[in-house]
Amino acid sequence: MAMKKFINNSETLTKELLKGMALAFPDKIEVRENNLVINKNMEKADRVHIVTLGGAGHEPALSGFVGDGMFDISVVGDVFAAPGPAACFEALSLASAPKGALFVVLNHAGDMMAAEMTMEQVEDAGIKVARVTTQEDISNAPRSDSDNRRGLVGCIPLAKVAGGAAGMGKDLEEVRAIAQKFADNMATIAVACRGATHPANGAEISRFGEDDMEIGMGQHGEGGGGRMTMKSARETAAIMTQALLDDLSIKEGEEVMLIVNGSGATTLMEQLIVFKDCVEYLKGKGVKVVASHVGELLTVQEAAGFQLFMARMDGELLKYWKAPCDTPYYTVK
Repeated sequence: MAMKKFINNSETLTKELLKGMALAFPDKIEVRENNLVINKNMEKADRVHIVTLGGAGHEPALSGFVGDGMFDISVVGDVFAAPGPAACFEALSLASAPKGALFVVLNHAGDMMAAEMTMEQVEDAGIKVARVTTQEDISNAPRSDSDNRRGLVGCIPLAKVAGGAAGMGKDLEEVRAIAQKFADNMATIAVACRGATHPANGAEISRFGEDDMEIGMGQHGEGGGGRMTMKSARETAAIMTQALLDDLSIKEGEEVMLIVNGSGATTLMEQLIVFKDCVEYLKGKGVKVVASHVGELLTVQEAAGFQLFMARMDGELLKYWKAPCDTPYYTVK
């Protein structure tokens, strides 16, 4: 099937989308050379700043969450490709004054390579930076081997929690510890029933049979080993919710954050039905949802499916989650 997308030039996709975002939200962000999306209030914010990196093509993530209370700089690579370490070093140099920067990195090969090279440069330059890696995809490695787990939508709520802590005056080590605590207590599993096309070349990212779905699929179409016949929302919710409960060892009486993140072509109607089924399943297990979101946070072009995210919560993490933030695609008053 031919790709049908409203684009101009495949070679300028990233620059055009970032220019469009800057024009749409001129009071919140600016875009500088090397595809740096920067919080307009960063330089006057006397707190720890938060920086991330990642390829374009997953909008609104990651740049759509640059602003007060979340990311301060997003370093953007081409579609599904990591940016280079030079741009990341520039971002961390800008963000580290006066109180240091937290560097949030998703566990994907290109992102990790760029981050490792950047951190070497940062250390040589004596720049004050701490790093947290998000690696919460339960489908491709056990919790005991979490270093091999992929980073999925969990980077977004983690940025919200870390941003809340930074906004309350926590120092760099405290912000890092809070972000790591959240990262250690989060898990995500994805499902897809139709693949996407790469907007630069039209290549199919993944293929499905007419009545197929796959639980465990990665963010860029990586297989998850859960290919099966299409299930109802309730059946799918039960399979995925129980998998997250098992991974996190959540017990009756505990409290969790629950997020249904649409992958790009799944309607809000479907996402809300799935969320309802997940909450009902958790209620049956004696687990209470105390923080939530339903909608598209991190997409994969026009892939049909969703990512289900869960995190163990306590009073401290909930306080930071509820703190004010003001970004293009997520705001808390």
